[in-house]
Amino acid sequence: MSRPRILVAKTKLYKPIEEVFTFFSTAKNLREVTPPNLQFDILTPLPIEMQKGTLIDYRIQLSGIPMRWQTLISAWEPPYRFVDEQLRGPYSLWRHEHTFEDKGDYVLMTDTVEYLSPGWVLEPIVHHLFVKHQVEGIFAFREKRFKELFPAPTSGVKG
Repeated sequence: MSRPRILVAKTKLYKPIEEVFTFFSTAKNLREVTPPNLQFDILTPLPIEMQKGTLIDYRIQLSGIPMRWQTLISAWEPPYRFVDEQLRGPYSLWRHEHTFEDKGDYVLMTDTVEYLSPGWVLEPIVHHLFVKHQVEGIFAFREKRFKELFPAPTSGVKG
């Protein structure tokens, strides 16, 4: 079996850490940072009380195929960190750690995703042909949305 793959994405968010953490820990905001082509839908009734042990059910589409996804909040340390892990879904493994570091003028958010494509012995092929591009595309979309939702302060004189 293949080793899990690791994706790390770091983003500067220009809001106070409490506001940033509240945004990311509010389940309905996931739709804001998920590419529209995934047709992401939260099935668990909102609002969801986020804490260690919370289960969240979703429906997504990958390559036009509808799938269910269930995650467990396995770590909950506001406003610095939380982890969601796939219990059921399209990946053989999905563990997404979100960390937030207050840097004064901004919050440094680090997404660390440990994942494994389906396919067992064919996993390297499945990953190369389909999953790698898809996962990277999701995080590229997220980065773009973060810059819109948490923009850097503008400098200069308005007049």
